[in-house]
Amino acid sequence: MNRLFGSVRSRATLGATLVVAVALVVTGAAVLQALRSNLTAEAGTQAEDTARAVASELAARTPYDQLSGLGSKSGPVQVVDEDGNLVAASEDLQRISGTVTDQVEPRPSSPSPSASASPSPSAPAREVDDDEDEDEEDEDEEDEDEDTETPRSPSTPEDEESEPSLAPGETSRQTTFGSGAATMDDDTADYRFAAVDVQTHDRGLLTVSAGAPLAAEHSAVRTALTVMLIGFPLLAALVAGMTWVVTGRALRPVAGIREEMAAITASEDLKRRVPEPGTHDEIARLARTTNETLAALETSVERQRRFVADASHELRSPIASLRTQLEVAAAHPELLDLDGAVEDTVRLQHLAADLLLLARLDAGERPVDARVDLAALAREEAAGRTGVTVDAESAEVAGSRGQLARVLGNLLDNGGRHARETVSVSVRREGDWAVLAVADDGDGVAEADRERIFERFVRLDAARSRDDGGAGLGLAIARDVAVRHGGTLTAGAAPSGGALFALRLPLA
Repeated sequence: MNRLFGSVRSRATLGATLVVAVALVVTGAAVLQALRSNLTAEAGTQAEDTARAVASELAARTPYDQLSGLGSKSGPVQVVDEDGNLVAASEDLQRISGTVTDQVEPRPSSPSPSASASPSPSAPAREVDDDEDEDEEDEDEEDEDEDTETPRSPSTPEDEESEPSLAPGETSRQTTFGSGAATMDDDTADYRFAAVDVQTHDRGLLTVSAGAPLAAEHSAVRTALTVMLIGFPLLAALVAGMTWVVTGRALRPVAGIREEMAAITASEDLKRRVPEPGTHDEIARLARTTNETLAALETSVERQRRFVADASHELRSPIASLRTQLEVAAAHPELLDLDGAVEDTVRLQHLAADLLLLARLDAGERPVDARVDLAALAREEAAGRTGVTVDAESAEVAGSRGQLARVLGNLLDNGGRHARETVSVSVRREGDWAVLAVADDGDGVAEADRERIFERFVRLDAARSRDDGGAGLGLAIARDVAVRHGGTLTAGAAPSGGALFALRLPLA
């Protein structure tokens, strides 16, 4: 399992599938909620239309048994008076919940006080005398004493505060919605109910509750849910398969690069290169960078190999000479060439120091960050040398004083070996750079060899004996030190015809 999900291909496929799955679930839930809300609102609008139609008929003094909304083909309808009694209901209504009352059988109700106090406009006014009025008032007081129960209004106090009292024949602008169930003709279903208040002329305040079926909403939601439960897994599987195929094709060059790198490691053949795809994506850039790294590694290994071979060759001569002198001295002490032995020993010491410095430079050793005045350094190195002149202005650079002194010393030694009479040293400023130049009046360096002389163990004068010349490391060390200090070292032609070496370093 760890190996399976440890690959980029598996993780990309799993991640894409999870993202798509989450997006589908969230989108599906939002769609179902929007669908349910829209269909429920549509059913509520239908129920409100039915309730207001019945309320309009009641406001027009239509008798209960003649209301058009109470037919068997209509949805469940209830008419409740302000005492909470069911005064009219739909035909075949057997059970109901979610409305003002769960009554299904209408109950006759007595005229409300408001209705008796407000005679119908169509009824003639009845004349009564003062005695009859007093008798009726006494009877009313007795009735009020006997009946202490307060009538219950279906409207809440909040509704009374939010909407003023309705005038006779007026229907409330507010509609109360709710959900419930009803059984009509032995068929039970869910409904969306709407309740509307109406003030009648002769029957007081009535509340009409009408319901619209939610069967369409339930059916649509079930259908959409079924489609989602079937389609979403198929879509997620399709995304997973496509991601697996696409990532496999995209990562196929990576497998080729890995196989070639494994073969290069096993064969240790740094001349081989990984295949570069013809695309311009990240994998193609990775292949090119890998080949560049292999080329740099090949160059480094070849340089190291050549360096070891050259160092062994250079060390062999002084060691063999010193051994010969010691063997002769052991057999014939009177023939000991003490000066030659000392000279070979010093030469070995210098060569070992050069090799050690090159090893440190190759290892990436950074120079010490100190301020060095090239003018003062040039005067110190030129002191005691024959035929060396100095013309220098103060120029401070940052770096190792010892390594920079080694560079200047190597340049002066090289110039002294090739000069006829004089070697001149100059230090000047050029913008943000300090330029140290060493020129001699010798034969100079051919233009074709001006870069090759900076290679290790390279000496152009093949006729010169090893005792007269160095090991061919001085200029190589000088350039490496210059590069480590952020500068350059180049060879050119001096005005006098000899060689000119220019060291450029950034000013401190």
